[in-house]
Amino acid sequence: MNAISLEHTERIWLNTYLPGVPADIEAGIEDYPSLREVFLEHLEKFRERVAYVSIGTEMTYADWRTQGIAFAAWLQDQGVKKGDRVALMMPNCLQYPICLLGTILAGAVVVNVNPLYTAHELKHLLKDSGAETVVIFENFAHTLEKAMVGSSVNRVVVAAIGDLLGTFKGAAMNFILRSVQKQVPAFRLPGSLRFNQVLKQGRAMHHLPVSLHRDELAFLQYTGGTTGDAKGVMLSHRNIIANLLQAKAWVGDQLNLHKQETNVTLLPLYHIFSLTVNCLMFMCLGGRNILIANPRDVKRVQMILRKERFNGIAGVNTLFNGLLENKEFCARDFSDLRLVIAGGMATHTAVAKRWKEVTGLPIIEGYGLTECSPVVSISPIDISRMREMEFTGSIGVPLPSTWVRFLREDGELADIGEQGELQVRGPQVMQGYWQRPKETAEVLDAEGWLSTGDIGVMDARGYIRLVDRKKDMILVSGFNVYPNEIEDVVAMHPGVAEVAAIGVEDAVTGEKVKIIVVRKDPSLTQEQILAHCREYLTGYKLPKYVEFRTMELPKTTVGKVLRRALR
Repeated sequence: MNAISLEHTERIWLNTYLPGVPADIEAGIEDYPSLREVFLEHLEKFRERVAYVSIGTEMTYADWRTQGIAFAAWLQDQGVKKGDRVALMMPNCLQYPICLLGTILAGAVVVNVNPLYTAHELKHLLKDSGAETVVIFENFAHTLEKAMVGSSVNRVVVAAIGDLLGTFKGAAMNFILRSVQKQVPAFRLPGSLRFNQVLKQGRAMHHLPVSLHRDELAFLQYTGGTTGDAKGVMLSHRNIIANLLQAKAWVGDQLNLHKQETNVTLLPLYHIFSLTVNCLMFMCLGGRNILIANPRDVKRVQMILRKERFNGIAGVNTLFNGLLENKEFCARDFSDLRLVIAGGMATHTAVAKRWKEVTGLPIIEGYGLTECSPVVSISPIDISRMREMEFTGSIGVPLPSTWVRFLREDGELADIGEQGELQVRGPQVMQGYWQRPKETAEVLDAEGWLSTGDIGVMDARGYIRLVDRKKDMILVSGFNVYPNEIEDVVAMHPGVAEVAAIGVEDAVTGEKVKIIVVRKDPSLTQEQILAHCREYLTGYKLPKYVEFRTMELPKTTVGKVLRRALR
């Protein structure tokens, strides 16, 4: 491989592509001046169809368009200009796609905010992004009240669960949430407006189309911030359109556009994976998304899905594991299910095996990161043969128009079968970190190669296997130990519900392996776990410490175990 460029002939993975999947998608990007045209084309094309379902209430593509234009008109009337940042702080609810569309149509930049942020985290994000407009779910408004000081925020829209559910049902839901479940802490946000009031005002106004360009900023997507203050990833209209077309090309024409697909949206839409796959890709396919506000409440998820027949589901290892623990979910009819995609973290072999046993379908693993809009690679998807396929543990092969290489610790390029840090180049790679040239230069070089911080290896067919995060690696007596491998082995034990592996300092070996375990079987002992590990792991990889916890392990909002929080 050449360090400067990778020629077409060097993309060995192209041979694994299914018939009809193109090597490149650049030409398609030029069909769309911006995301606005992507939205308006498909909202019109599928106007009669249901786009979203939330708490039993449906919103059609036509409704989505009408409400989005109203929100855009309101923003413009408020003086929001092209390039201004609008922060959206909501779980999965009907208001989110409306505000997303309206912000894009107004030419503003969407700043997606995790609604579970603390006041400290939110304060940093608001100050860093310079957002002047915030749309927030009332459940989290008290956090905004504490974070406002010192920010640029001068207009706040407060949304409630019942806003779009109809007069009676909406009022009932608001009452239950506020007065019965006490889920809306008291807040004071003087001058704030209610979401329905804003839409009403917007419908009476005229939206003026804004001239947009592909290379202009569409999203500021803040990274998790587990290693310090969160950084704003700058994603342009081009970045998002590219990744959308890459994902769409991967599925090709295997999904019949004349028959609507129903997808379970477990991951929050403010998360880049769900945004690109659930919101945008499924919009382009005319899909129907069932919005799940809290995927960790498995009983509630099962209640929502009880009368539903769905075709697709995307999630992460911990969410799949949680669903498998629910007897009602396991007993349902999965004959309509056609596609299951995992990302975000390594899927444990034990979880994947059980998922196949229960549903008849394998979990297809993909890989991505916020800095790549997010999808980099995924296993080939042949929907007609899906039930014959098995879980591989591979994150698949690079998408069309995507180049990857692996860099060894000595700075040389790794050969096939040799480990190295995964680097990515393609039209989906970010513009950089918002107002952070130094941090940008550390991960993005002049030729457009992004260093991911992930250690991986590619086989002769072009399939990639991730070994682990570079920074999560445990060093035992000079040997690299990868937490994913340890966790995968421990998770195979039938008495284990959850596990995380970390390194702890040791005067002799540098670090030793420690595992934190949540029991499925209350009688499970340390000795039983270690005996199990000895069957699968060589000496230096064996856990030296076992800690049992009764509470579930700390996770990000999308279900990734926060190893750093356990150190």
